Amino acid sequence: MGITVQNITGNTAMVIWPKMASCTDTFYSVMYQSNWKSNLSRYSRKNFQKEERVPTSRSSFVVENLTPLTTYIVCVTCQSANPSSDQCRVFNTLEQDLASKSNTKKDLALGIWLTSTVLLLIIAAILLYGCLHLYCRRRREHLQGQEETSEQDHGKAWTKSTVYTSEELGRQSQRMQDTEEKHPGGIQLATIIENPSACKEPVMPTSKSRERVPTTGQ
Repeated sequence: MGITVQNITGNTAMVIWPKMASCTDTFYSVMYQSNWKSNLSRYSRKNFQKEERVPTSRSSFVVENLTPLTTYIVCVTCQSANPSSDQCRVFNTLEQDLASKSNTKKDLALGIWLTSTVLLLIIAAILLYGCLHLYCRRRREHLQGQEETSEQDHGKAWTKSTVYTSEELGRQSQRMQDTEEKHPGGIQLATIIENPSACKEPVMPTSKSRERVPTTGQ
């Protein structure tokens, strides 16, 4: 058939064959396999790992995804017939080219960058959640502390008012005692002035007061 293999790289190879007038089928079968053993004398379709179907209007095919520095055999037949030795060629792939290495490195770098970005976003989200949770807890504790302080201040104010009222009542009681000692007869009048309800009961002069009041006859 005059099959040739051209443009061989580390990962691809172009297979070219002449059009066969005797091939009246609808497609060509391009079969290839790696690590071909020369002692394998029988050519059978089941011995090939890969098989591609190419329309009869074409006379070439690019085999891809090959392994660098590897021996391959490729065969071309009409449709799905078993190939013969004159329909096959053996070739060796080259070392991986610089462009493929560069693309592989770029893909690897892109994958690492995407993975790192996702991890950083996850870490940032966790830290943000922790900060918000801590801020809310401190805010709640601060508000609770203000409420407790307000209640304590209210209690202190009430206590001071109670103490002040008690002291004021004590002072009034002391003044009343002092007034009674100094002016025994005038205590009832002071009581009436401070407490008008005391006027409901008649004021009886004390014995000392009756003694002090002069009689008109004398």
